[in-house]
Amino acid sequence: MPDWVQDAVWWHVYPLGFVGAEKEATEEVTSRLHRITDWLDYAVELGANGLALGPVFASSTHGYDTVDHGRIDPRLGDDADFDELVDEAHDRGLRVLLDGVFNHVGREHPAFRAVVERGSDAPSAAWFRLRWPADWQPGVVPGYDTFEGHDQLVALDHSAPVVADWVAEVMTHWLDRGADGWRLDAAYAVPPSFWATVLPRVREAHPEAYVVGEVIHGDYARIVTESGMDAVTQYELWKAVWSSLNDGNLHELAHALGRHDGFLDTFVPLTFLGNHDVTRIASRLTDLRHLPHALAVLFTVGGTPSVYAGDEQAFTGVKEDRAGGDDAVRPPFPETPAGLAPFGEPTFRLHQELIGLRRRHRWLHTARTTVLHRDNRQLSYEVTGDGERLVVALNLADTPATLPAVGAGEVLAGAGTVQRDAVRLDAHGWAVLAG
Repeated sequence: MPDWVQDAVWWHVYPLGFVGAEKEATEEVTSRLHRITDWLDYAVELGANGLALGPVFASSTHGYDTVDHGRIDPRLGDDADFDELVDEAHDRGLRVLLDGVFNHVGREHPAFRAVVERGSDAPSAAWFRLRWPADWQPGVVPGYDTFEGHDQLVALDHSAPVVADWVAEVMTHWLDRGADGWRLDAAYAVPPSFWATVLPRVREAHPEAYVVGEVIHGDYARIVTESGMDAVTQYELWKAVWSSLNDGNLHELAHALGRHDGFLDTFVPLTFLGNHDVTRIASRLTDLRHLPHALAVLFTVGGTPSVYAGDEQAFTGVKEDRAGGDDAVRPPFPETPAGLAPFGEPTFRLHQELIGLRRRHRWLHTARTTVLHRDNRQLSYEVTGDGERLVVALNLADTPATLPAVGAGEVLAGAGTVQRDAVRLDAHGWAVLAG
């Protein structure tokens, strides 16, 4: 993993939604990426030093049905707009992470359109897993594998050398243009052996590039080891945080922290409480008094934290399983931060406080966690690394509670009364304490 990732805290933006772009493709170029540029100072004020962008390449609709990986989506702008955004981000010390959709392409991608028009003689026929009808003729769509049953998303054949060549070329091109790394969309659907072929070629030109795969389920450590990726997304911890808080079952979180430690033996996961694909944390939690508890976990355990734009303002939004069901979690933002409502200010300040704490304890990136006390509604744990230590205590109950906190010192965040080897928390209280 590149050294700079130790200090990375990402602010994650879904560009097409953020700038209020049209829902469907247009060939008219409208420069909108500057609307993200206008928020970069805000990201820095938050404490982030990385801008993780959702899809920016030409697509038919939502960005994940890409039709040209070499061209900025006209709804966002053009090459000059992209260059300006990257330059402005770098000028502020913000790394830029791009979202690469390499498991599949949109059905309107020229490579697939050539297959429909020319059949098996098309040079790009080898890109896909196709089934040809006996009476095929030009214009007839052959059978093809899809991504999870979505017929507008045509799965690539990752056993084809031409696909590996193309992906390596695309990844290298945009790193040449100034990007600092890639998020690999739907990496769980791509054989790790494919990435093991592609990534060494990319890193030959860009050894400092960070590569993180979207992996929802599966053997995280094996996928990282076999693929050569730096990290994968930590969905296990994401789920355990909100469901344990909602259910009043902190045994679940304790178990997940143990699993998380195991992953850290192999790699440092990308940690998060929200992204463009899930219900926002402020909507997911049944009791908003526990939002600080969730944030305390995110910013005190090992990992590379990512904050989905708007979560730091306690935005709400529920993902639904229907057409347009992502819209609520991918809304347009005001032209500038001045257009934000004041209601999110306390949550923003809490993010700043906890990101600041993490910056003062750089070792947290690879810290290990040991549970000191667990109960349904109380949990305390220590995080250690590089000879340093912090203690975190959480109380979900309607009454005050005293939790074991052996060796705990002053309160660094939250609120509590330190007693001998213990900390007393108010009802629904939390605290991060010096070791």
